[in-house]
Amino acid sequence: MHTADPPRFTTVGATVELAPHDPNPDGEYEWHLETRPDGSSAVVDDAPVIHFAPDVPGVYRLRLSTPDGDHERTVRAFPDERRPVRFELPLSDLPIPHEELESVCIAGPFNEHLVGRDRPTYENGAYVYETELPPGEHPYGFLLNDDLTEQVQGTLTVPGPGRPRIHLDATLETDSVVAVTTTESAPDSEFADDELTVELYENGSRAVTDGPRTVRIPRDDIGDGLRIHAVAVGERHSVADCVEIGGKSELGLSERSGSERSEVPRSEGVGIHRPNDPPEWAESATVYEIFVRSFGGETVDTTFEELERRLPYLEWLGVDCVWLTPILGSPTDHGYHTTNYFETAEDLGTRAEFESFVSACHDAGIRVVFDLVINHSSRDHPAFQMSAAGVPEYRDWYIWEEDEETGEPKAQRYFNWDRIPNYNFDSLAVRRFLLDVVDEWAGLVDGFRCDVAWGVPHEFWKEVAARVPDDFLLLDETIPRDPAYHEGEFTMHYDTTLYGTLREIGNGEKPASAVFNALADAERAGFPESAVHLRYVENHDEPRYLDDCDRDALKAAAAATFTLPGAPMIYYGQERGMTEYRGTMRWDDGDDELTAFHRSLVEARNEHPVLKDGTVEGIEWESDSSSVVAFARDDGDSRIIVAVNFSDGRETIRIGERVEDVDLVSGERVPTATGRDSKIELSVSDVVVVRTTEESK
Repeated sequence: MHTADPPRFTTVGATVELAPHDPNPDGEYEWHLETRPDGSSAVVDDAPVIHFAPDVPGVYRLRLSTPDGDHERTVRAFPDERRPVRFELPLSDLPIPHEELESVCIAGPFNEHLVGRDRPTYENGAYVYETELPPGEHPYGFLLNDDLTEQVQGTLTVPGPGRPRIHLDATLETDSVVAVTTTESAPDSEFADDELTVELYENGSRAVTDGPRTVRIPRDDIGDGLRIHAVAVGERHSVADCVEIGGKSELGLSERSGSERSEVPRSEGVGIHRPNDPPEWAESATVYEIFVRSFGGETVDTTFEELERRLPYLEWLGVDCVWLTPILGSPTDHGYHTTNYFETAEDLGTRAEFESFVSACHDAGIRVVFDLVINHSSRDHPAFQMSAAGVPEYRDWYIWEEDEETGEPKAQRYFNWDRIPNYNFDSLAVRRFLLDVVDEWAGLVDGFRCDVAWGVPHEFWKEVAARVPDDFLLLDETIPRDPAYHEGEFTMHYDTTLYGTLREIGNGEKPASAVFNALADAERAGFPESAVHLRYVENHDEPRYLDDCDRDALKAAAAATFTLPGAPMIYYGQERGMTEYRGTMRWDDGDDELTAFHRSLVEARNEHPVLKDGTVEGIEWESDSSSVVAFARDDGDSRIIVAVNFSDGRETIRIGERVEDVDLVSGERVPTATGRDSKIELSVSDVVVVRTTEESK
């Protein structure tokens, strides 16, 4: 019996996709429900990929019969955490006259797969939509037409406790391996940290514990390798943590990945690895996103050779990682309509030329991440054309639905993305095909930014994460960010919360101190401390910050991303003052001073490790302007004060700590004075970063 497949943790009311790993499309697979909790009437169907729906809390044990033997699978279902909620859109909020409306629908949270696309009802002068959601903040949008040009967006707050957090670690002792958990309650929980229940699983089975939070495993029992999983339970359950004892090959997982697994620490033949931890190089990397075909310039077609020729610029900026928008075969300039997953786009160059670019980046100490687009393909992909034509081998590669108007079959698409039909992950052929795509490129690049990650099943991402090298980065586009995608899947996540907050501050809709609420949101949502958050102010899908806010606010927003923990990102041209979100890179007429400012932020972060590794601490500060915020970064050895000003002029901020008078970003002297109540007054234009004095420590 194989037991390598990880247990799944869910709630009643949610379905869990379960699938064969490393599938053979021609193989025979059959699921069996071996045990279920008392009172459950849950069943499994006869498909190889199932959507299992636990109906009462408890542990469910399943068995998958496959060509290579039987595999056990555990599903732990916790109580339903959803609560009834109500969205309302008053007619007075409509941006167009009510009589001009053709249709109204509501797009619910993206990570709920647009479950709320049903049309709302009309009640007493408002459109109303009722559903159930777990506690937390849920962005939504009333879409007023089919092309998304008219919509009303908002955020619905569902009251209730956040998620607890858990950390699982293992140590080697003489005769055993000891796995120990530490837990942290949600900020608004009624449970103290030590009152949380901890459940531990050895592979898929409940572990025999040595105390309520510890598992001790004799070395003789490790065999070919095993996994320990842990979850904390208060009012809600945490994102599960995991420790691997033994390598992937020892655990019986696929060895089809394109490169060898990175070295893990070993002692007397026992390796310990934490798969939920990010690669060390990515923990606080400076990322630079390139919208590929716009980067070369106005008179030069962008190719891999042209990208390589501009590598000295990236070195000069000091970035650690380049994220390329899609570089595979596609008929579009943006590349998100893939027609060939195994060849680079002809206009960009050959695979050999791409490999040369990657190699040159590595020589410069820069990692390369590219867009993996597997939620959908182009409708020009041969597989879709054959599926649409009814070729039996390809018909189930895509999700076919009945068109409401014609009654004819129509391939499922999200939003108005008419040219990119969604893959059907219930098809073993699709899963096999896309896993082969992962294997094709995982040995060449250093990571994937996974487009529309929210549209791909968790089960598939878990399998992807299990087959790429340990030092490989998986970055998810999940909007809004969701800690569920950290559980054995992604280790870097879009910080959608800080992104939105920085826009609101720049527009004067919120005070600068709102950054603290944005930071606290990750803890409340239940993101483990190991999660890396991508801090950004713009990207290829959003308007430029300068298009929404002014230049002074942009400098402050960029400074915030570089002085807070996580991985700061520069979107190409951000540093050149661009306003067109996918426009041609402004090489010759860009904002040189703004470029130098971004470079100084990168340098300061690289030269002062406390900006990467230190904790964020509140300090005593005050200002007459709500556009100013201040905080400390402290790593135990060094303490610095950061003051950021989003307004279009200098502001004075008063702090309660003694500081040195040299700004670590500009290198210039900072005007300081002793003001009322003996506070130090700092004059801040955009950002000031100063060390505290020995006297303050």
